[in-house]
Amino acid sequence: MSRNKEYQFISTDTNALVTKLISAYELITGSVVRPASPEKLFINWIADVLVLERGLNNYTGNQNLPSRAESENLDALGELFYVKKRPKAQAAVCTVRFYISAVQSTSILIPSGTQITDIEGALVWETTADAYVKAGDTYTDVKIQCQTTGRTGNGYAAGQISVIIEPYAYYDHCENITSSDGGSDISTDDEFYELMRASQDAYSNAGAKGGYIYFTKQVSGEIADVVVNTPSPGKVNLYALMNDGTGASTEIKNDMLAACNDDFVRPLTDYVTVEDPDVVPYNIIFTYFIPNNASKSAAEIESAVNAAVQAYVKWQCGKLGRDINPDELRQLVKEAGVKRIILTEPAFTILSDGSDNTTPEIAQIDSIIITNGGYENE
Repeated sequence: MSRNKEYQFISTDTNALVTKLISAYELITGSVVRPASPEKLFINWIADVLVLERGLNNYTGNQNLPSRAESENLDALGELFYVKKRPKAQAAVCTVRFYISAVQSTSILIPSGTQITDIEGALVWETTADAYVKAGDTYTDVKIQCQTTGRTGNGYAAGQISVIIEPYAYYDHCENITSSDGGSDISTDDEFYELMRASQDAYSNAGAKGGYIYFTKQVSGEIADVVVNTPSPGKVNLYALMNDGTGASTEIKNDMLAACNDDFVRPLTDYVTVEDPDVVPYNIIFTYFIPNNASKSAAEIESAVNAAVQAYVKWQCGKLGRDINPDELRQLVKEAGVKRIILTEPAFTILSDGSDNTTPEIAQIDSIIITNGGYENE
C-alpha cells in the first residue's frame, strides 16, 4: 500500500475562502467590499490565518493515520499494532572458523568478545558467546557480529575477515567461512509502516501466512520480500529476498528458522524450513536510436539510458515471482530521451510467485549489451 502524505481533510483554497468571507461580510453589514478597500485587506489577512490553521489541521489529521504519519508521529502510532517499536539498526553477522596450532587433550576456550578484523582493519568483529575447540579437534566454527551496526558490515566474502586482534591460547589462524550479511540501518517510515501492517497477522499463532511473513521480516530490515507456502500438509517453506535482489545468506536463513520455530510462533504440527528461490537468468540486449532534434547530447542520453537499464534491473529483482517484463524496460529507456529501441532480449517470461505452493522464482541479470544506433529523423 502506498503512503500518501498529501491527503487533504480541509480545503486550503485561499480564493474560495476569501469569496466566502466577503459574501458573509456583505450579508451581515449590507455594504459592498471593494478590491482596494480596508475591509478587503482585513478579509485577506483573516483568510491567510485560516488557511494556515487549515494546513496545520490537515497535517495533524495525516499524522494520526499510520499510512501518512512520519518520524516520531509514526513511532507513536506503533502502540496500536503488534509491533510496538521501529526496528533499530542491526549488525552484520557471519561464521568464522577458529583454528588452534595442534590437537589438545582438553577443550580450548575462545572467550566471548574475541575480536577479529579484515586486512585493512576497516571494521571490528567479535564473538558473542563462549566457544570451545573440542579435545581432539583443531578448529571450531563460531558466529561473529560486527561492532558497527548498519549495512556497512554486509558483503565481506569468505576469507576476508581473518586478522585476530586478541589471540587466545594455542591460536593459529582464523577466517570467515560465510559471507557477512544481515546488517541493516534503522527502518525507514515506509519500511516501518509495512511492518506495522504485517504485524496484524502476528496476533494469531495458528500458522497464518501473514504471521510467518511478519516474524521473518523481524529478522532483518534488509529482507525485502517473503513468500510462505505449504507444498504438503504440515510442511511450511519460507523464501526470502534481500534488498539487493539476492536470496538470503546462511546466517539470515538460520535466524529466520529460529524466529519462526519459536514455541509462540510455530503451530505444533508445522514443520518449517527455509529454502532458496529458483533463479531465472535473463539478458538485456537492445539498440536505441536518438531523435535528430534531441535537446540532450548523445553522451547525456547514453548516460540516461544506462541509468534506466540499472533501474530496470533493480526493479526486476525487487520482488519474488515478478514476471520478466520487457515493457517496463522499454518505458524506462524511452523516458531517457531515445526515439525508439529494437529490443532483442528479454522476452516476457512468467515467473512463479509461490502462490500455488511451488518454489518462487526470481529474475537475475546475466549480461547487458546496449548498442547506440545513432540519430534518426522524427
